[in-house]
Amino acid sequence: IAVIVVGVAIAFLVLIGDVKTTWSFSAFNVLIYYAITNFAALKLSPEERLYPKWLGWVGLAACLFLAFWVDQQIWLVGLGLIIVGLIWHSLIHRLINE
Repeated sequence: IAVIVVGVAIAFLVLIGDVKTTWSFSAFNVLIYYAITNFAALKLSPEERLYPKWLGWVGLAACLFLAFWVDQQIWLVGLGLIIVGLIWHSLIHRLINE
């Protein structure tokens, strides 16, 4: 569902015709995705880990730092979508567990 929502959002941005906005929104989302991946790598046990833990911390910090170099309007929309997604996930999780 997340891929579809982001795809529709990117298609909407393309239809607007502003390449900079589309690129910035895409860049923000990719960087957040990699930040989540680096965070997940930090949760691996030592036996599962391929690289030192400090590298995950550097990757996480770098992705978050770079994500907020896009226009403020873009990352506000991106954070808004993340919050909506977290609320959606929480609601679905509650419905399944009832």
